[in-house]
Amino acid sequence: MRKLILSLAVLAMAFPALAADKVKVGDKAPVFSGIPAVNAKGENTTLNLGDIKKDVVVVAFLANHCPAVVQYEDRIIDLVSKNKGKSVELVAICCTDPDSSYAAQDDIKMIAAKIKEKGYNFSYGFDGEGTSGKAYGAIATPHFFVLNKDRELVYAGALDNNNNEASANKNYVQAAIDAALKGETPETKETRARGCGIAYKSK
Repeated sequence: MRKLILSLAVLAMAFPALAADKVKVGDKAPVFSGIPAVNAKGENTTLNLGDIKKDVVVVAFLANHCPAVVQYEDRIIDLVSKNKGKSVELVAICCTDPDSSYAAQDDIKMIAAKIKEKGYNFSYGFDGEGTSGKAYGAIATPHFFVLNKDRELVYAGALDNNNNEASANKNYVQAAIDAALKGETPETKETRARGCGIAYKSK
């Protein structure tokens, strides 16, 4: 019984309850700006939602240290490649507390190294305060949010229906992108993010 209680406690830490005021599907997406980032070319830049001119934006909350993110790296790269030439842009944000034990793997220098090593084809920023992730209600890495042309949230959750790529047969994010490009809403609007709990900076 004690082991069960401890297991439940660990799960609660990994997947904390979402804030009551988190953005909901249909709401205007929270605006983020000035987030230090590295682009696909390895150049320093900043992430500003207001600067993105594409019709559809995918905001992905990631963390280098997370095994679940590693499972999804190739699928995220493929998602960006598949939508090349369309009015779609994906940006990634890491919200790991700079004082946490994970920071050495997740800071902006390691983000730059990961982009070079893995060939990430998207911009990836570091928000140590965690403001962006908390505003969106991100609870885990990876956690995806799809915004339409009016910057309304049309989908929030997992990329697909299985962490094991060989068993995944339903891509929720791609379906949401396709719907948003048509000015429609996706059939599936929200799923549970699966992965590592975000090590947010405590208040």
